[in-house]
Amino acid sequence: MAKKYSSKINKIRTFALSLIFVGFLVMYLGVFFRSSPLWMTVFMMLGLLCIVASTGVYFWIGMLSTKAVQVVCPSCGKTTKILGRVDMCMYCREPLTLDKNLEGKDFDEKYNRKSVQK
Repeated sequence: MAKKYSSKINKIRTFALSLIFVGFLVMYLGVFFRSSPLWMTVFMMLGLLCIVASTGVYFWIGMLSTKAVQVVCPSCGKTTKILGRVDMCMYCREPLTLDKNLEGKDFDEKYNRKSVQK
């Protein structure tokens, strides 16, 4: 089965959203320790740290997204953003690249690594 790829911006946003849900789950686990204020506080603080971390990740990807190159996808015709040498369309998952040397090659995320660029 082929690996499912997604655009880098969507992957990072999904990670930030999962941090929020993990934070809520950890805080909810703290409710089960109502009899021990110390453990309840520890779980609440860990959950709060997860939510604050997700805020930081959302801020970071927002700043990164403003610097991303916008292109029109040749497949669906919608404007999408590219991070790195190769990326996927956010809408139709069409492989996209701005590097002329990579046009026509099979999509691989390894092309974004510095060791492969040489």
